[in-house]
Amino acid sequence: MSTSARPAPGTAPVSSASRASLRFGRGLTDDLMAFLAASPSPYHAVANAAERLEKAGFRQVEETEAWDGTTGGKYVLRGGAIVAWYVPEGAGPHTPFRIVGAHTDSPNLRVKPRPDTGAHGWRQVAVEVYGGPLLNSWLDRDLGLAGRLSLRDGTTRLVNVDRPLLRVPQLAIHLDRSVNDGLKLDKQRHLQPIWGLGDDVRDGDLIGFLEEEAGLARGEVTGWDLMVHSVEPPAYLGRDKDLVAGPRMDNLLSVHAGTAALAAVAGAEDAAALPYIPVLAAFDHEENGSQSDTGADGPLLGSVLERSVYARGGSYEDRARAFAGTVCLSSDTGHAVHPNYAERHDPTHHPRVNGGPILKVNVNNRYATDGSGRAIFAAACDKAGVPFQSFVSNNAMPCGTTIGPITAARHGIRTVDIGVAILSMHSARELCGADDPFLLASALTAFLEG
Repeated sequence: MSTSARPAPGTAPVSSASRASLRFGRGLTDDLMAFLAASPSPYHAVANAAERLEKAGFRQVEETEAWDGTTGGKYVLRGGAIVAWYVPEGAGPHTPFRIVGAHTDSPNLRVKPRPDTGAHGWRQVAVEVYGGPLLNSWLDRDLGLAGRLSLRDGTTRLVNVDRPLLRVPQLAIHLDRSVNDGLKLDKQRHLQPIWGLGDDVRDGDLIGFLEEEAGLARGEVTGWDLMVHSVEPPAYLGRDKDLVAGPRMDNLLSVHAGTAALAAVAGAEDAAALPYIPVLAAFDHEENGSQSDTGADGPLLGSVLERSVYARGGSYEDRARAFAGTVCLSSDTGHAVHPNYAERHDPTHHPRVNGGPILKVNVNNRYATDGSGRAIFAAACDKAGVPFQSFVSNNAMPCGTTIGPITAARHGIRTVDIGVAILSMHSARELCGADDPFLLASALTAFLEG
């Protein structure tokens, strides 16, 4: 699609004629829904992304081992983060990178170190609020439990109880007649889920239960990183099934699209001639500031990129040259215009679902996009034949942020913030357009190709 043909921000989404050409892209949306359902935690998300990359010919490299300079696809796993890259045959030590950045974590409720609690004959699980969830979305919802178990022998095991196990019951309206005037939840007192009956909370034994679920011996688990999730599967929604409802779209939608794009680029017939080294960097802990060894504000990405340069015989000068020519698309979900709250959005920027990916702009650097970055993203969308929209916040409301500014500042890498417009962000169940996952993956593929 030419620049002149691209719809301006706030205009109609993809036309009916264009929708017909997108039908084959619904296969990618189907796969996204399977990915969301199979990824109830960041640890599951990176395992599933790695599985898809393995099928595309990538191989895992260990951070504790020496790296070689061979060509092909490689990836590193660290906790809930993955960095994957493809080295084409013609790459030199100073070849720049093209990076798709995303994050694997979502706001939710996470299990405390002493998980067993309860009162008045109810067995409960002690949880802590992670990130900034829409708390009311977790009420009266059937919840499962998933995450990572650390074992006595130093290994880890993923666990996923994907059936109704927990529930955070809301107080009946008869006991709070003012609830519809504004629900106020105390994070400590009102969000502890129930999972059974009993007067002795020690009988709850959540960890023992999970050991049985994972086929482990009693006492084998010595640490855990566990979180609750809605067990309701993703689903198409609407008369024409042009919407998708599901969990953790912020930001597994971008992780999935980035994985699909990297696999597509690495598997292309002309992959050996790529002018850049395509990279996927999916971090953990974005929702609470990114300051961890697996977060965007940690050393993971820089370490992987530098080691890749040095493994190919490069020097610090080569590293500097490669970083200077590198571009990162920070892909995260953004806000579609809400039909019931349109006044909360900027009056001239109303991104719509199924209108293509959004370009995020904030002059106070809450997003990393500038004019030159916009041109790079516009070129990728033109190449892919994908429309895009612009997003800015209402001046009267504070703007959120992403891994984009962190990546730009920490590594000196030109970064552009983009994403997909959704509703119900940070809810236990979010809403996107059914065509947008394919449109995003198409734009990311064109960007990684250079």
